[in-house]
Amino acid sequence: MPMETPSTLENSQVLNPSGRKSPHSTSIIPVMTADLVSGFLVFLIALPLCLAISKASNFPPIAGIWTAVIGGIVCTFISNSQLTIKGPAAGLIVIVAGAVMELSSAFGGDTTTAEGMLLGYRLTLGIGFAAGLLQVLIGLLKLGKISDLFPSTPVHGMLVSIGLIVIAKQAYGLLGTDAPLGHGHEPASPLVLLANLPAAILQSNPEIFLIGAVSLLIMFTLPIVGHYWKLFRLVPAQLVVIVVSIGMGLWFDLEHEHKYLFPIGAFSSESAIEYVVGPRFLVTIPDVLSDPLAAIAFPDFRSLSSWIGLKYLLLFTLIGSLESILSTKAVDLLDPEKRKTNYDRDLLAVGVANSLAAAIGGLPMISEIVRSSANIASGAKSKFANLWHGVFLFAFVLLFPGLIHSIPLAALAAMLVYTGFRLASPATFVRTYRVGSEQLAIFVVTIVTTLATDLLIGIVTGVGCKLIINLWHSRSARSMLTPQLSIEAETESAVTLEMTGAVVFSNWPRLQKTIEEQLTLRERVILDLTETTFIDHTVMEKLHELETKFQSSIPTFEVVGLDDHTPFSLHPLAGRKKSPATSKAALPQETAPSVVPSDSV
Repeated sequence: MPMETPSTLENSQVLNPSGRKSPHSTSIIPVMTADLVSGFLVFLIALPLCLAISKASNFPPIAGIWTAVIGGIVCTFISNSQLTIKGPAAGLIVIVAGAVMELSSAFGGDTTTAEGMLLGYRLTLGIGFAAGLLQVLIGLLKLGKISDLFPSTPVHGMLVSIGLIVIAKQAYGLLGTDAPLGHGHEPASPLVLLANLPAAILQSNPEIFLIGAVSLLIMFTLPIVGHYWKLFRLVPAQLVVIVVSIGMGLWFDLEHEHKYLFPIGAFSSESAIEYVVGPRFLVTIPDVLSDPLAAIAFPDFRSLSSWIGLKYLLLFTLIGSLESILSTKAVDLLDPEKRKTNYDRDLLAVGVANSLAAAIGGLPMISEIVRSSANIASGAKSKFANLWHGVFLFAFVLLFPGLIHSIPLAALAAMLVYTGFRLASPATFVRTYRVGSEQLAIFVVTIVTTLATDLLIGIVTGVGCKLIINLWHSRSARSMLTPQLSIEAETESAVTLEMTGAVVFSNWPRLQKTIEEQLTLRERVILDLTETTFIDHTVMEKLHELETKFQSSIPTFEVVGLDDHTPFSLHPLAGRKKSPATSKAALPQETAPSVVPSDSV
């Protein structure tokens, strides 16, 4: 597998989709300087997020840093993705935290004790190691397009569910109070956690709550202020939160356990409640240089012998791979030089890094969309920005463990509550409704089922609901699996592909393969959908992505034949059925947006 090094960048040619040399190609010194600066800026964002995601996943905080370090160093030399940042993501918190709790209980551990949580942690590492190997296998077998088998609406519903669960769990850390337990000292369900939040506010620890509230306020307001004043865009909100919260932690003397009285009357100190604060509200992290073994842990592979372990192996592999590929696709769309990632090679790199991370106690990783977007905004030119971000993290955890320890956990919880809100933003519900009421139904079913049961049942239920709706509209189970495709007109430079029957997410992979094969052989490919009876929303999204990708390059791709189809809503990417009486003039169309999938930090 060819690898790129800094010495080869100077003479390399960066090609855009048309095959011509990119005008952005630069010499080695400016590229390395830009990557170094961007890597440092991303490191400032990644450090608190790695700690927060790891703590929320029931892993030691340092585990998230090891993940980002290995992702930054290892993936840089395997993947050809130029601008993605590898590391732990909020989208996997629910899966990893659930694995720790369930596996600990399944193997006789008590999750209310440190020993029980350590057992679950090491059993989960065994799952993470095996999932990494499966991702390597998927990459080697070039099965990265497996992500196209998942319809977009249930996937977005899954991400919203994850956001709500993250909010439900992290809100208690922000308040400085313990989350309620379920039956038998098991963790309470997300619905129970959400229902108990109002009461938890009244029981909050005032000093901790103040740190969390100020941190949350910074996370929400700084991006808004930065929209109007460019100066505020130069400093990441996460860095401001860390600086402010450390100062507040020092003011409240969280390093030393002590009690304080807080008045419950607005103007009276005679009636007060006693609260306790101390080091347990700060990040716990070992001194790697003085005690290296305390900073790592080794997998327990007994988890692979249980049904619970196999369930989480499936979730780690599929959800991790899906989120990583979707994020990488989104970053490719944002790349100013329009470079194309080999998704199979990138997944192979993530798999190798995941197994290495699990071998020393790290979290699972993906290509992370928020940090990758910050990487692009910071002016990164190549994948060595990912390397530098990992190097800076490694140096910081070695040299400044005391500074990391001084970070209040409430500040980390606030960052994750903000991340959860972005995943579960009300705007997501509005966008889904605009695509069509049937998409909103699938979306809500996925969310409610996930919150009431678990992630696997939720995504399966959402996909099943999508299949039922598609079967109702297409009236043909056979056409939902096999695309009815023929080549109607062909020349040396152009070809027309004509589809009949239904075009849905379940037969899209085979249609996509044919389209991409023709795009390698012809200068122009036309997909004629005149004789199709039903086109679902997922396929409309995929076709729009292809049209956008090839709109200003050779070869070109064009979709025709939608004039006689009736869309389910005014949205240009809505599903549609054949109706001879309907034309484009019958319904006004919104401008088609770029399709950028949602993510976790």
